[in-house]
Amino acid sequence: MKLGFFVTNQYLPGESFPGKIQESAEQVRAARDAGFDLICTGQHYLAAPYQMSSSFPLLARLAADAGDMEVAATVILAPLHNPVELAESVATMDAICNGRFIFGVGLGYRDEEYTAFGIQRGQRVGRLRESLQVMRLLWEEDEVEFQGKYYNVPRSAPATKPVQKPHPPIWVAANNDVAIRRAARWGYPWLINPHATIPMVSEQWRVYKDSLDKAGNPMPRALPMMRELYVAEDRETAFLESEPYLAPKYAAYAAWGQDKALPGEESFSIPYQELARDRFLLGSPDEVVAEIKRYESELEANYLIFRMQWPGMDQDQVLRQIELMKNEVIPRVK
Repeated sequence: MKLGFFVTNQYLPGESFPGKIQESAEQVRAARDAGFDLICTGQHYLAAPYQMSSSFPLLARLAADAGDMEVAATVILAPLHNPVELAESVATMDAICNGRFIFGVGLGYRDEEYTAFGIQRGQRVGRLRESLQVMRLLWEEDEVEFQGKYYNVPRSAPATKPVQKPHPPIWVAANNDVAIRRAARWGYPWLINPHATIPMVSEQWRVYKDSLDKAGNPMPRALPMMRELYVAEDRETAFLESEPYLAPKYAAYAAWGQDKALPGEESFSIPYQELARDRFLLGSPDEVVAEIKRYESELEANYLIFRMQWPGMDQDQVLRQIELMKNEVIPRVK
């Protein structure tokens, strides 16, 4: 079991942008010393109502404080980017991290981002597929020439290669069954999002394994899963202290349409206690340990990535949680 710490890169309007980045660096040092195995952050554009740090520059800064932890981009919206630029950015990140970088990709779900980048939303799956093809060629081959539907690479001899061979691990984020089957068919680890309930993840896990079998692909070594986490002295305190930050975050997700990307009739516009049920990990250290073991036994997850801060939360609350994880959780699950 590996444990990851998600570095929140969304900030309230008016908060000090440089100050929040320095706070993130302090969190990474604390997570490193607490025994976390990985740090990561995500990507969105036009992220109103929040300010948002760009993923690669932020991760490059944080890597300086990460020690031996892995550093992951979870996730990069690959269809919005040119694969040549992405391939060289990932290779650079892998060099900065001395071969400990993980590349997470996803489609995204917000019309604003596709409109702003001049990309038709209906092209996103094809662009993702082609983008991964191009990147792997650039990383693995000594000479590359590619002519596709969306991207063209003239005959060239790419020399900017990642440290890891043949390339850094690629994780594919997916919300609905179609996307999960696609990740399995392509043979990549499925990065489980933090928004789905555990019963939903359990059903989708069966879909993923069945699709791997049908495609003749082996079970990936990494089985990563993201969860919202707030650990406190007791469950009541965890709910009370997390709600002012986590509830508005999911109200923003509802406004962005994230709940509509999930299967069924999921809605985030429901009371907090109901929203949290089987979706968020909120409780005492004992309860957190029990849930981690449940995820490991029932869902076979071996990378659990926790988001422990949301826009507006004070630094002291984050560091206090990391200290609880260090003293009362991590030694009991690793």
